[in-house]
Amino acid sequence: MLSLKISRVDFSYFDGLVLHGVNLAVKGGEMVGLLGPNGSGKTTLIKLASGILKPAKGEIRLNGDNLSALSRRSIARQVAVVPQQFHIPFAFTTGEVVMLGRTPFFRALASEGEVDRQLVDSVLEQVGIGELAERRFDELSGGERQKVILAMALAQQPQLLLLDEPTVHLDIAHQMEILELVRALNTELGLTVVAAMHDLNLAALYFDRLVLLKEGSVRADGTPSKVLTEARISEVFSASVRVEPHPLTGTPHIVVIPRGKANHQR
Repeated sequence: MLSLKISRVDFSYFDGLVLHGVNLAVKGGEMVGLLGPNGSGKTTLIKLASGILKPAKGEIRLNGDNLSALSRRSIARQVAVVPQQFHIPFAFTTGEVVMLGRTPFFRALASEGEVDRQLVDSVLEQVGIGELAERRFDELSGGERQKVILAMALAQQPQLLLLDEPTVHLDIAHQMEILELVRALNTELGLTVVAAMHDLNLAALYFDRLVLLKEGSVRADGTPSKVLTEARISEVFSASVRVEPHPLTGTPHIVVIPRGKANHQR
């Protein structure tokens, strides 16, 4: 199980400060959802945790090792990322796309071996897309593509899985399917998961811990019931809501109140 510790991190793009003074400690085996409005820093935090971006201040550690001191290959053998968008310019099959996840383990000038092929076959079955192995990636549906990208990440055999809004372009059935699969991987394999999420209700259902961001800083960190309060959602998202217990799970369920209706009684 891999732990992640982000300490006093600042990050800026050319147009200004995106994150400032962010502290986040994720224990090995945790499943943490990052929430916040657009521009709050969720995607930037995912990219920093994966080593794609470097902090302007502060440090990020994986199992106590400073991320900035690790090679890209070393990071890729521990951390896998499921991006919000993924494009393949060539007519790769599903199996070939998933095999890309084995790249950090290839020796110089060497291609995949039998062990890699067996692992890819196993991951395809684990994600439930074994029958798509020979299908072209660009011919798949959105939900199928997202499963392929997740399978490619799992082919890295990571200890930490980072997901950037993995359900944002999917219908509700595929959203739940992806999150249930991620939850099973977390529970059964002890995989540490950090995911930037857009849907507050799905986040409350599938994540035991939520971190709420606004304007590049952490505004709340804790259980869904602690983080997703009416006052806090109103302050962070500038939206009127009612928060009620989910009828089956008891987790917070957010009901959005249309503008002009906010003063109506429950």
